[in-house]
Amino acid sequence: MLKHNRIIIAITGATGIQYAVTMLKVLKAQNIETHLIVSKPAELTRSYETDYSSKDIKSLATHAYNNADIGANIASGSYPTDGMIVIPASVKILAEIANGIGESLITRAADVVLKERRKLILCLRETPFNLIHIENMKQLTLAGGIIMPPVPAFYHKPITLDDIIADFVYRTLDVFGVSLPELKKWDGKA
Repeated sequence: MLKHNRIIIAITGATGIQYAVTMLKVLKAQNIETHLIVSKPAELTRSYETDYSSKDIKSLATHAYNNADIGANIASGSYPTDGMIVIPASVKILAEIANGIGESLITRAADVVLKERRKLILCLRETPFNLIHIENMKQLTLAGGIIMPPVPAFYHKPITLDDIIADFVYRTLDVFGVSLPELKKWDGKA
């Protein structure tokens, strides 16, 4: 259950921006306040992968920030949030967060989330992983972060790509503490 009803959403340049769009739509429908940060590489990916404009995506959020604005309220531990979801997360952002490099608002906000012991989920979208990526995942996990790659589930028999994307978004929000009736959980029956 959310304490502040406020989640930071960061979109990085990894493929899979539709996951973020769906996440923002679901959170908006649940009346959960969202603070959106979009990296410059994510803007490029958005233009390759979708017909959404930058304005379209930002309009799904309650607040949107420039990634260079490291003085934004979400870059301070005194601004209460429930945490942060980076969706999709690139291995570059993983490396920066895991190693405490807070040069952008995304990495500074993630650092704040970790230091305040709030929930941080990285939906890591780049594969295959090399040992550096794995070590960075280990480092982030030891710091309290959660690595959650968008791996599809098929036990609920999805029909469309949107079904697969929505299911992953629901599962991510469930891990974050947002329960949605749309989530189809495994009931243990074969």
